[in-house]
Amino acid sequence: MFFRTVRDQFLVEIAAGPDGAGSAVGTLAELNSLFTAWVEQVYHQRVHTETGMTPLARFLAAGPPVPTPAGLLTEAFRWGEWRTVTSTATVSLHGNLYQVDAALAGTRVELVFDPFDLTDIDVRHHGRPAGRAAPFQIHRHVHPKARTAAAPPATPTGIDYLRLVEDRHTSALGQRLHYAHLTDPAHLTDPAHLTDPAQPAEPALPPPDDDGLAYQADLLTLADEPDLPTTPGPDPALAAELAAPTGAETTEPEEIR
Repeated sequence: MFFRTVRDQFLVEIAAGPDGAGSAVGTLAELNSLFTAWVEQVYHQRVHTETGMTPLARFLAAGPPVPTPAGLLTEAFRWGEWRTVTSTATVSLHGNLYQVDAALAGTRVELVFDPFDLTDIDVRHHGRPAGRAAPFQIHRHVHPKARTAAAPPATPTGIDYLRLVEDRHTSALGQRLHYAHLTDPAHLTDPAHLTDPAQPAEPALPPPDDDGLAYQADLLTLADEPDLPTTPGPDPALAAELAAPTGAETTEPEEIR
């Protein structure tokens, strides 16, 4: 039922060609985006006539979903057919011949397989595993009933319906994340909003020099500071060294003749 709804309500809106009516899709990512928007905005929100609930509400009614084990999921989609094992411990299935356990000769067994791969078959006897059927002669790899007839083409509506659904989905995501409550980045970089009118403005730094290096402070601003001395004071270490008496007289070196 779900795939029929997808064909009748979603795929019908996909344009068959560049000039066709409906939504033009150029890539798989674009198709997936349109399908996600349609599922969340249309399919999950529509009440089902049989259950009286929306598909999403019914899916969550039993609590958080539990992932299905891969082995159980694979088993659910396998097919089975009954065959009688010959005296030579072989079975046939749609033109293919397989070798089974010799102890199963003359018994009736069930062959369990993937309808799209007839080279991998499990054998079951009285509902219990009985080994595998080894391919002996393979003429057919796919079950003859595994093919499905092509569905008749649906009539498009002639409007870009899926784009409208995608726009509504994008708008819903924006409201869910409250984009309107986030700070505008332009507000942070606008010079008119960087300073508080109640606070005094800080002096601007001078422009870079000829080499493109920025000054770390304005020398004129430093000169105007009252706490900074305008002339350096005496060095105590240097004054002590000059006041200390010398241990010996110094003589000039004699000129070498």
